[in-house]
Amino acid sequence: MKRVILTSSSGVGLAHANRAEMVVPLIFRFVLGALPNAHHLDAYLEGDSVRGNPAVMWFDLVGRSSQTGLAHKGAGLVWFCKTYGVDLIELWFDPEPNSQLQLIWMLDYLRSHPTVAERLKLRFVDFDLRGADPAELRHSDVQQFNIAESDFAIAGMAWEAYRAPTPELCAGLLDRPLGKLFFLKPAMEDLLSELPSPATGLGTTETRLLELIARGLDRTEELFRPGTLGARVFDPWELGTLLEGLAFGPAPAVAGLDSKLATLDPDNARSRNAAFRRSRLSLTEFGEAVLEAREDFRRLNPIRRWWGGTLLTNERLWRWDAQGRSLVAPKSVP
Repeated sequence: MKRVILTSSSGVGLAHANRAEMVVPLIFRFVLGALPNAHHLDAYLEGDSVRGNPAVMWFDLVGRSSQTGLAHKGAGLVWFCKTYGVDLIELWFDPEPNSQLQLIWMLDYLRSHPTVAERLKLRFVDFDLRGADPAELRHSDVQQFNIAESDFAIAGMAWEAYRAPTPELCAGLLDRPLGKLFFLKPAMEDLLSELPSPATGLGTTETRLLELIARGLDRTEELFRPGTLGARVFDPWELGTLLEGLAFGPAPAVAGLDSKLATLDPDNARSRNAAFRRSRLSLTEFGEAVLEAREDFRRLNPIRRWWGGTLLTNERLWRWDAQGRSLVAPKSVP
């Protein structure tokens, strides 16, 4: 039986677990910045058959297959699976929010390719794939489910909701049954918690950064270490972007972040990493007031960032009341 695994970047270790002839880790990050448009996402999966291709394709992180060699290079994912007689396509996506977004994206895409969709199986991955030992993965008994049309419909609805221009549809998902997409609801609540709070103007991860700095963790290598924050939405580079937003506004909440970060090219990873390591962080007086909910960070600082398909600005600032598990709409929404 020819078997392919689709997974997130967290599941790259599956390539060494000998569970399939091919493991395809998907690289897109959907939790910070503008979402890629539909054409860009389709081009990523359809290979050289589409003009205006992205710089990286689905096959770029896939090594030589024992059965097909490098035949997948330059090919569309669906075309390859049909042409080379792939019998089973397993979906391995753990509970981490970006992985769940990748899962609903892939289900929404593959739904329109019935001959491939009928070969899909969903694995119940209730553990962190990134930290899993490939030797243990090789023998793990991970429950497998068939994917029904209702599951495809839920994924399509959820993906449309996340791409919508307001977060209202995503908040509505918390009160709906989501079938076999077991981890989508908690992932969506984690994502909603990154909207600004009504009290402080900060999301959950921004708040955790201030809390840990207040406790004396003044080095970014400590703050960005996996597991330190107890929040799972953002990767270390995205945490750096959030920290810059807290440190470089008109009214900073954080002091001590290397000022060179404000002018360095975002793609200059080496220099940016060095600047983060040089930094010694502390809270400003304003930051202490924000952390104690005596000040609203967004009252004095501009915001222009994306949450899914929602552009957050000071004029259109959707907020999330975590205690009430409810959205707080802007005062006026055009």
